[in-house]
Amino acid sequence: MATLIHDGFTIDHTPTSAVAAGGVVVVGSIVGVAPRAISANALGAIQIEGVFEFPKASATVVTAGAAVYWDADPGAIVVTQATGDVFCGHAVAAAGNGATTVQVKLGR
Repeated sequence: MATLIHDGFTIDHTPTSAVAAGGVVVVGSIVGVAPRAISANALGAIQIEGVFEFPKASATVVTAGAAVYWDADPGAIVVTQATGDVFCGHAVAAAGNGATTVQVKLGR
């Protein structure tokens, strides 16, 4: 038997460094967005469901419905289509060459 804890649109997280509102947070294989700033070592919530606009490299072409991944390597911090990065969600709209953002539905 399972007991409902909450709806699961957000999860609690305690980051080791401060996270700005809108900051992308990776917890294991979960990608979320901080709706509000979270101080270092303080409990806060990250949203793991919903549609968000993420940065992408302008040369990356993403089709609607494509799986996208988060590349958090220093200097990158963008959505990619590289399966070696952390699964982020699916693009809900196409983002062509020259576009610097893509709309992504978080989660599986």
